[in-house]
Amino acid sequence: VFTARKLLFATGLRDIFPQIKGFAECWGISVLHCPYCHGYEVKNERTGIIANGAIGFEFTKMISNWTKDLSVFTNGETSLTKEQNNILERNNITIVEDQIDYFQHNEGKIINIVFKNGTKTAIKALYAKPPFEQHSHVPQELGCEITDQGLIKVDSFQKTTINGIYAAGDNCTVGRSLALAVSSGSVAGAIINKELIEEDFT
Repeated sequence: VFTARKLLFATGLRDIFPQIKGFAECWGISVLHCPYCHGYEVKNERTGIIANGAIGFEFTKMISNWTKDLSVFTNGETSLTKEQNNILERNNITIVEDQIDYFQHNEGKIINIVFKNGTKTAIKALYAKPPFEQHSHVPQELGCEITDQGLIKVDSFQKTTINGIYAAGDNCTVGRSLALAVSSGSVAGAIINKELIEEDFT
């Protein structure tokens, strides 16, 4: 049993990887989630995206800013619209619908995407947006509201919907970066400190 006047959850998120051999080993090395974090490292390299549908189209549009040697791997039948397909083709972006078997890699550095039909494609970097879940379910068990995106709902002071409970970092923002996590933690720490002072100063 724990008691506290204030609680700050900085518990992060857990990515849910697809069942593709080699994905986990390459994650954060050559399979990347964010061009703003890693794009400069693989700029103008032969790059792929595992994605499909509207999310895949928007992600492809973004990554095309970092490289023009780009392919979209839908890992099965595409759900892109005809118009989206035409736009990608006009921008010389290849759409590959073959199902992925595994990633051939060397200590996390991807070499080839190997497909279930026996073919393979050489690649230098691959972007993916795997689904995620809260790393800790305690905030939700305490009644904190979770957004439709699966994040802890907070206000500009990092306060959750439960009085006295705060959240900071990846568990409450779509901007998953170290700089933003540190910033939100600093805000939460300052607000918690101020409220404790106010409560004690009677």
